[in-house]
Amino acid sequence: MEDIQNKLTKLDGTPEIVNETAACALVNGNNLFGPVVGNFCTELAIKKAKETGIGWVVANHSNHYGIAGYYSMKICKEGLLGMSFTNTSPYQVPTRAKQNALGTNPITLAAPGHNGDDFVLDMATTTAALGKVEIYEREKLPIPETWGVNKNGEVTTDPADVINGGGLLSLGGAEATGGYKGYGLAMMVEIFCGILGDASYGPNVRKWREPGRIANLGQCFVAINPDVFAPGFRDRMSDLMDHCRGLEPAAGYDRVLVAGDPERAHMQECDENGGIPYPPHLIENMNKLASTLGVEPLKTV
Repeated sequence: MEDIQNKLTKLDGTPEIVNETAACALVNGNNLFGPVVGNFCTELAIKKAKETGIGWVVANHSNHYGIAGYYSMKICKEGLLGMSFTNTSPYQVPTRAKQNALGTNPITLAAPGHNGDDFVLDMATTTAALGKVEIYEREKLPIPETWGVNKNGEVTTDPADVINGGGLLSLGGAEATGGYKGYGLAMMVEIFCGILGDASYGPNVRKWREPGRIANLGQCFVAINPDVFAPGFRDRMSDLMDHCRGLEPAAGYDRVLVAGDPERAHMQECDENGGIPYPPHLIENMNKLASTLGVEPLKTV
């Protein structure tokens, strides 16, 4: 909303295809809302995948597009494998470094199984999101050692160190525990989005809520038609997921899950409860925003 009020995001317009082949496209998001750009690119990738077997679409001049996995799931509903990537504000500190240079840069993949039982991976390339660190800081709790570093690049359990001049550790934590792998994955996302699309990239991406600059995020959307490969994809996908779920759980756990299971369980819980649970302070803040904008407040049950 601040971007709109400060006229850093356009309200009207349409994303434009800048360059295109049968299977690929570069899209200029024209600084529109991220979800507008994301849906445009997703639908284009789906169309290309149905026609050629794969659709690979990259966008520049975009904005925060919400939940990365939403676009992968939208592709998956068409019977395709869906992937979505975006670069983000630089809060990730590369392995062996002191300064942050990359975002949380999420990776998503949705692959169709039988009867809507799909594999849905949606993960950041940092061990934790900055928002989680902020929650621990407000509640004055220590963070796990794999989450962040201080301004000297040293692993810390003090969330204030991360927020005040430090940064987030790559997925895996420090180098000794494999953090360089998360660092490499974050670079991969940056290549797909900022580098390939000539958007802002790495340290050039604006910090969250940085005044006076447009975001110019880079995003990537991929749709793959499994039918152009070996037949029986859904059978094998469902078999693998069911095999993993059927493994004997380790002590302290009641069952083994695959990507997408926790979210499906939460969605079912929301359906049964007739709504989505939110913390009271978030509802209060959202209703204040609704009042400012002159729209209906959230309805509680």
